[in-house]
Amino acid sequence: MQNKKFKVLSLDGGGIRGLFSATILAEIEKDLKAKGVSNWQIYQNVNLIFGTSTGGILGLALSLGIPAEEIKNLYIHHAKQIFGLGKNLFWSFFSSTHKRENLEKLVKEIYSKKNNGEAPLLKDCMVPIGITTYNLNNGSPSVLKSQYHKRFTRDPNLPVFKAALATSAAPTFFDPYSGGTYIDSKSIEVAFEYKVDGGVWANNPSLIALIEAQKAFKKNLEEISLLSIGTGHSTFLEEKRKRGFGILYWAINTKKRIIELFMQGQAQQVENLISLLKNGIDKEEPDNFDYLRLNTMFEKISENIKMDETDPLKLKILESRAKQVYQENKKEIYNLLELEFN
Repeated sequence: MQNKKFKVLSLDGGGIRGLFSATILAEIEKDLKAKGVSNWQIYQNVNLIFGTSTGGILGLALSLGIPAEEIKNLYIHHAKQIFGLGKNLFWSFFSSTHKRENLEKLVKEIYSKKNNGEAPLLKDCMVPIGITTYNLNNGSPSVLKSQYHKRFTRDPNLPVFKAALATSAAPTFFDPYSGGTYIDSKSIEVAFEYKVDGGVWANNPSLIALIEAQKAFKKNLEEISLLSIGTGHSTFLEEKRKRGFGILYWAINTKKRIIELFMQGQAQQVENLISLLKNGIDKEEPDNFDYLRLNTMFEKISENIKMDETDPLKLKILESRAKQVYQENKKEIYNLLELEFN
């Protein structure tokens, strides 16, 4: 009998566009449940989850056994609560655009509901998980990890909602997140302050997840199957614009192009590197491991969906696009997750 692959799920950042990822995963769970599969939830079919920002919020929920449909509904029905407390342009010069109160309330509720009303900790996650952040206190990238290796003693007692708020604290959108202190597995007090969105260095955490599977779980490349889901990306080709690429264009404009450009550029380069690992230069090598990337392109400026979009019509379009991508790649998804396809 052929050995099963070590299955890794990687989820990009992208604000409210996490609806794209959540919808695809909700469709998988819906189809498996309709087939009468007992292990129909995503966490029961993967061995490791990595997430950044909105992907971190979603990944944490999945690892706690929360159906993807619930996070999908959170995005659809609460977008205005999360991003509706925006500040006007004047105050945006001095502080972040959005307040965090409603997002914090929502993630606390959805995570605690699965844990008898108590705030779950990272050690309560039912599948190994890594969540990317950046620490402004010491100027370094960081990955919050459940205790899936004997050396990982720092984060298991961290409340899950704090990990979610830290990884989603996107610069200019939300203030850096500070959540006081917690006690690690060695009874040492750990300060959890001034964390920002992991998207500043790992908006697409696929490569980190791949390396983690090799080093923490001692898996060879050929033993790994990687499913990486994006949140949509835009074209920044404005050929008719010859000038005016100043602060107003890049940072102050409500589209916040500079943030999206940095995060998108990193995500695309990781995609290139993963492809290089998979098939070598110019695809000269046979597959070194199983890999599927699911994403969508916003080809026109007019159809671009902002990371803090609240328009129900645009969110509905994004949901429909996700369902289309799922149907187009359904067979490949099932094969990668080693599920029966019919």
